[in-house]
Amino acid sequence: MKYQELVDVYSRLEATTKRLEKTEIISDYLKTLDSDTIEKVGLLILGTVFPAWSSEEIGIGGKLVERAVAEAVGTTQAAVEDAVRDEGDIGLACIKLYAKKSQVTFFSQPLTIDFVFNSLRKLSQISGSRSTNRKIAVLLELLSQASATEAKYLTRTITEELRIGVGDGIVRDAIADAFDIDKAIVERAQMLTNDFSVVARTAKEQGSAGLEKLNLTPGTPVKPMLAQLAPPLDEIIPEMGCALCDTKYDGIRLQVHRSGDEINMFTRRLENITHALPEIVELFDEHMPHEDYIVEGEVIATRDGKPLPFQNVLHRVRRKHNVEEAMENVPLKVYLFDVMYYKQPLIDEPLKNRRNVLESIVDTSVDEMNLSTLKVANADNIPEIQKLFEWSINEGHEGIMIKDCSSPYIPGLRGKKMLKYKAEPETLDMVVTGGIYGIGKRGDFVGSYLVALRDENDDFKSVALVGTGLDDATLEYLTGKMKELEISTKGREIKVEPKIVLEIAFSEIVESPEYETGYSLRFPVVKNIRKDKSPMDADTVERLLSMYRTGN
Repeated sequence: MKYQELVDVYSRLEATTKRLEKTEIISDYLKTLDSDTIEKVGLLILGTVFPAWSSEEIGIGGKLVERAVAEAVGTTQAAVEDAVRDEGDIGLACIKLYAKKSQVTFFSQPLTIDFVFNSLRKLSQISGSRSTNRKIAVLLELLSQASATEAKYLTRTITEELRIGVGDGIVRDAIADAFDIDKAIVERAQMLTNDFSVVARTAKEQGSAGLEKLNLTPGTPVKPMLAQLAPPLDEIIPEMGCALCDTKYDGIRLQVHRSGDEINMFTRRLENITHALPEIVELFDEHMPHEDYIVEGEVIATRDGKPLPFQNVLHRVRRKHNVEEAMENVPLKVYLFDVMYYKQPLIDEPLKNRRNVLESIVDTSVDEMNLSTLKVANADNIPEIQKLFEWSINEGHEGIMIKDCSSPYIPGLRGKKMLKYKAEPETLDMVVTGGIYGIGKRGDFVGSYLVALRDENDDFKSVALVGTGLDDATLEYLTGKMKELEISTKGREIKVEPKIVLEIAFSEIVESPEYETGYSLRFPVVKNIRKDKSPMDADTVERLLSMYRTGN
């Protein structure tokens, strides 16, 4: 099938902001595709050629794309850079540049979806000597045959900036609509596979029955179950009837998979960090059964037996070089709290049963491998749970988690089956969409950051301007990232692509017509740069409103 047909769909999607209209456009298109094509479109419609959990990436920087575009249209790279600066986007720059294209490609054939998809995947496999020239050759083969609009979306896909306003929710709804399947079934299949190529093809070929057969597979990460803020203990525990309450650790959430002899570890963003934690791989190999499993826990950094702040383990996980030195300087401990698979899928089992399985398979005879500290709660022992909370805080942890004993594991969803009870002020994970440069000595730094939350269409709506909690080193780092992501600058104000996630602490949510949500935060403070989270992991406007209603 011709790539231009997909490009026409991209153009129609970009031209509307209406969620239902976007859903209908994709749904109608999916109905026209054969099985092999729908598998590729399931990823391309989201601007990627790899599933979300894959460690593979196209791996092409903006400068290399600009160089390829320059060669394809017969101009200089400086001219392409000027066009990108003028248009604010490589895709729009291509529209402008292709109108003046001086190169003529003889014997060219229309691009196909199959050829584009396979070529982009090929880019991820090119490395070693002369890799830059080989990548340019692949790009040129695509761009020299592309029309202006094809080049627009090709370059955006390569740079991971498709900009058509389509997220997982819209694709999910489109698949459900196209093949007359309940949205909940499609959503569950996507949560378990994290691969719309598999979901789309299965929906087309096997319908609801096929999707319902999809399940966990060790080696393929699943979106984690999420928690929301807990009301008072004496309110929520009687409501649950039976609750498992365990310590909430201030580390990185870790999902560990064993498939055959291979162990892989993923973050909550489904990023594979196995290479960064070789001693943890060894720990699991020695102190867990050599059976297929998926377990979940938290990895924390420690010193003298006490937990270190979250940033310490984050730096450790991000390290690509001198890992052995980091192992000495930042020792790690694992605290496991759930199992989703052991010889077979367990996510539909009640939490209490899953915890029993977990306790039966973990060898905690070494200090580095632990189960989360746990108490079973009911309406009669709430004071004991309060003591667990206080003990957890005194030990340097964040608080406790409160989980319904009867709850299945619900991937990717936030609900009342799992709650967090913390001593610190509540926080929101928010996306930076702009900022304001400082004045005087800080004139070279972006001193205040406009932060936003996701709405139901996966658009980002502003909530607050925050500039507290940032030291000079952090300001320098963030300013550098802002310049990399710059869309436009006017006076002291900068607008950026929504890529940076900050954890913002605050004292209160208040109504405010100044921001797009209609609400703002009192005394916002930057607590952390959440490098472990993507913009799509950020909190939502819906959660803000829920917190506002709860707090008022």
